[in-house]
Amino acid sequence: MSPTNILAILVIFCCSISFAFASDPDTLQDLCVALPSSGVKVNGFACKAESNVTAADFFFNGLAKPGVINNTVGSLVTAANVEKIAGLNTLGVSFSRIDFKAGGLNPPHTHPRSTEIVFVLEGQLDVGFITTANKFISKSIKKGDIFVFPKGLVHFQKNNGDEPSSVISAFNSQLPGTLSIAAALFTSTPTVPDNVLAQAFQIDTKEVDKIKTKLAPKKG
Repeated sequence: MSPTNILAILVIFCCSISFAFASDPDTLQDLCVALPSSGVKVNGFACKAESNVTAADFFFNGLAKPGVINNTVGSLVTAANVEKIAGLNTLGVSFSRIDFKAGGLNPPHTHPRSTEIVFVLEGQLDVGFITTANKFISKSIKKGDIFVFPKGLVHFQKNNGDEPSSVISAFNSQLPGTLSIAAALFTSTPTVPDNVLAQAFQIDTKEVDKIKTKLAPKKG
């Protein structure tokens, strides 16, 4: 697939997810470049003075190349949201790139503030989400394919192939948020009580401790 075709698809992603599935509040001005240093948040960031706005506020080249994967799950998410592109503030759209090693997994997680739509750049993936009726919807997708994960639902992507794979994800939020299910339950601060997790998963507290140890952030 040519770079021109890929660019066209990404533009369609951006437009469709921003307008057809609008989630963040509509902007009330042409632009509101984020100014995190102000310390003020009103469902977003305060605006930088327009006289100080430059092209750099709307530019990011961090998705151009595959990221370096150095973790046990075999995947890496590189976000292009308002924290990386200040000009996205109030515009209700963002991207991510997800790279996978052979066998890599983007573990079950949710985006509480956004629908996600992925476009496969390379390789193939097994993807799926679970509805509130506990129905599992899944599909194998390959280079050039698109798949949608509805807002707030638990979903994952798994590379079951022998070669690396990568996708571009589009979101209808400047900061969709990510809640990893396993990490949220077993590595929160303060921790979820062991007896709660043991009863929920029908395991004993020793198993809970083992899982917490395995999932604990590695100290550098």
